[in-house]
Amino acid sequence: MINQYEPSAIEQKWYSFWESNGFFKPNQNHEDAYCIMIPPPNVTGTLHMGHAFQDTVMDALIRYHRMLGKNTLWQPGTDHAGIATQMVVERQLDAEGSSRLELGREKFTERVWDWKEQSGSTITQQLRRLGASPDWSRERFTMDPGLSAAVLKVFVELHDEGLIYRGQRLVNWDPALNTALSDLEVESKEEQGHMWYFKYPLADDQNRATDEHIIIATTRPETMFGDTAVAINPDDQKRKHLIGRNLILPLSNRIIPIVGDQHADPEKGTGCVKITPAHDFNDYEVGQRHQLPMINIMHKDATLNHQVPEKYRGMDRYAAREEVIKDLQAQGLLVEIKKHTLMVPRGDRSGVVIEPLLTNQWYVDAKTLAKPAIEAVENKTIRFVPDNWKNTYYSWMRDIQDWCISRQLWWGHRIPAWYDDKDNIYVGLNEADVRNKHQLTDDIILTQDSDVLDTWFSAALWPFATLGWPEKTPELKTYYPTTVLVTGFDIIFFWVARMIMMGMKFMKDVPFHEIYIHGLVRDSQGQKMSKSKGNVLDPIDLIDGIELPELIEKRTRGLMQTQPERVEHIKKMTVDEFPEGIKAYGCDALRFTFASLASTGRDINFDLGRIEGYSNFCNKIFNASRFVMMNVEDFDHTNVTSSDPTLVEQWIVSRLHRCLADYHKHMAAYRLDLASHAIYDFFWNAYCDWFVELSKPLLKGSQRTQLQQTLLKVLATALQLLHPFMPYITEEIWQTVKQKLGLEDDSIMITRIPAESDLHLDTEAEQHMQWLQSVVLSIRQIRAEMNLPPSKKLKILLENATPNEMALLQNNLALLQAIAKISDISALEDQTAPPAAAAILGDMKILIPLAGNIDVNEETNRIGKQLAKLEQEVKRCSGKLSNQKFVANAPAELVEKEKQKLAEYQQQHHELSEQLEKLKSL
Repeated sequence: MINQYEPSAIEQKWYSFWESNGFFKPNQNHEDAYCIMIPPPNVTGTLHMGHAFQDTVMDALIRYHRMLGKNTLWQPGTDHAGIATQMVVERQLDAEGSSRLELGREKFTERVWDWKEQSGSTITQQLRRLGASPDWSRERFTMDPGLSAAVLKVFVELHDEGLIYRGQRLVNWDPALNTALSDLEVESKEEQGHMWYFKYPLADDQNRATDEHIIIATTRPETMFGDTAVAINPDDQKRKHLIGRNLILPLSNRIIPIVGDQHADPEKGTGCVKITPAHDFNDYEVGQRHQLPMINIMHKDATLNHQVPEKYRGMDRYAAREEVIKDLQAQGLLVEIKKHTLMVPRGDRSGVVIEPLLTNQWYVDAKTLAKPAIEAVENKTIRFVPDNWKNTYYSWMRDIQDWCISRQLWWGHRIPAWYDDKDNIYVGLNEADVRNKHQLTDDIILTQDSDVLDTWFSAALWPFATLGWPEKTPELKTYYPTTVLVTGFDIIFFWVARMIMMGMKFMKDVPFHEIYIHGLVRDSQGQKMSKSKGNVLDPIDLIDGIELPELIEKRTRGLMQTQPERVEHIKKMTVDEFPEGIKAYGCDALRFTFASLASTGRDINFDLGRIEGYSNFCNKIFNASRFVMMNVEDFDHTNVTSSDPTLVEQWIVSRLHRCLADYHKHMAAYRLDLASHAIYDFFWNAYCDWFVELSKPLLKGSQRTQLQQTLLKVLATALQLLHPFMPYITEEIWQTVKQKLGLEDDSIMITRIPAESDLHLDTEAEQHMQWLQSVVLSIRQIRAEMNLPPSKKLKILLENATPNEMALLQNNLALLQAIAKISDISALEDQTAPPAAAAILGDMKILIPLAGNIDVNEETNRIGKQLAKLEQEVKRCSGKLSNQKFVANAPAELVEKEKQKLAEYQQQHHELSEQLEKLKSL
């Protein structure tokens, strides 16, 4: 073995070894397939803590099932990320003094492909740094030829069935990017604004303005040009008499009706709500119910169009707002202005306020597709882990709206629809297919739709398109449905549900059987990590380390232009938290930290103290393994004579198998936190602190060879259990261990973990060993309390020891002498015990004579303190048991437990009092 554990010295070496030898590929055992689809990260992306956590969970599951002998496929790939990628390249062009419009569509998309080929693999390289083991030979991209063909086929088939259609509806419109956005791409945050109160005059029978008016309140005065009604709740006793009357819309002088609708809340605002169906999602629904006109008053850049009075045409929406307020005030129609806190929707990439806009878009009939997808969860064909997330799924799916799938971008899957000069729409796989299907002659000029599909459309096909669909490939037959989807709760609606819908539609089966929902990674204070907060941690920095100046520069990069007021705060916060920067912890410590925090469904607070602790665990693993290897240099696996195993060997093997049973149970339940804790506890406490220590004297005996074999075999299995969480250090040590054991597997990652059917527990050995450990710990406790040096040999006396207990002690005397530093153990028969320090173990009392060993005054004080504590416990228990309400109402077993405690405390008090009396006689 190498002399010192240095993560950086082994990580690249072993990853290259695994990948070059094809160990990540499936084993082609078609009878027992296990498959996970990676949620494809954006091709523009870099690895963040959320990715690192999620991918650690997936890789641990993949490595574990691979080591169970399953035909394991982790399917990798990246998403073309339409808006994100287009923005990156557009920023590059802007810096060059050019633009996509200047290049044209064809040249621009060529430029994006060039960028993708040069820089698009950053995140997949970072995944390799994390130790991820997907089958890279099968890596896919959502715009590669195979997936693109699948997207076209799905679009055409859904359109031909009437499940995709083109229609005019409200969408989230980004005026900066000039495209529709999904709800996921909109961030609504609380901001300070204003509420304006205006008078709308009532009209008489000839639709002339009267002196009467109603008051409406709005946060967006500029949208009044699109008002087509005012709503009042039919149950509003004060105002319902106005329903059916008409109003004069100020500045436009249009006649609009007052309608009765539950959308108006009599207790909120003025009780009268302006209805602008083309610029508000709730108003759109009201407009549909009352068949109101829909007047779009804005261009796509959020300037006002020809539908508004001439004075306001061409104005930006916010300039128009100011002008509207001023003009209404001049007409005496402005009642008041109040400060108001409201939720403002902004594009997550552009940062501009989103405008609900009435546009022509392509839609999927989601209600029809959702029905079988809902049933798949209801009948438990798909199971959420934790189960409560199914309710989130149901709440959205049972009230699902049609899905807007078109985006006004150039980068993405272009919509396979063509228009003739009369705006007739033809859908097909390509123009030739369209002409053939619809028997169009060459003299009819066709123009393809300029929009592209929402990125989630292609992502919805990921589980089967990556396996070769629509071809009936062997991979599709073997791995679909996949086993489990590992994802965050934030995309249950946008990705998970849509994969289920598309899988049920085109594969007639679910895309996965289980959905493991994990939480978000937050900072140590439970705050969401964000650039603006300056609390982001980079997983690669935790692996490699980073100096403080570089960390500060990284955290404040770009903020001087956007949030200069935050920069100094972030600098100070970073210095306070990381005064010396972040040291290199290595990949294994980071992965084990993630695993230890991976409790189902909960957000995790990432604390650097945790990774520090698991970095120490890595060192513990290495040092213990190095000790073993130094003590088996003369071991020859071909020359081991079997003999009866010692109690210590029986115990450690049984403890290992008990750990294995717990480990299998927890991995099956996606409780990686409990699985990692089980192997941590076994390796640190059972193997290192006890078995390795106990082996030191035994290695000098006649059973040295057999003990060496046990040390190696238990270490080898423990490394297997650690491997899914800590791939690098386990491979490094395994390569040395396997040589000593004569194992044939080339890598630990393709070895077979013992299955539950192979486990054998020795309860008696565990009980005996646990009792001996208690004896040792009791002696050590007394030694510590008496302040006796660890090297001082002690004579031990026993009171009330049974014959079986004495036999167990005598059979293991050599061990006890070595690890507890005792000279002799003997039982007191009828003689009176000398003054001694005592520990009680069941009915047996362990005594260390005081004479010649302790300071009488110190021991008197120690016993006095223990007596005082026992008196408090006796008082507490007695008080509880004398309380008639407690005795009458508490469960019988709880009352009995208190009685037992009281008896034990009283007995201990009596024995310590006797010991104190003996001290006084010295």
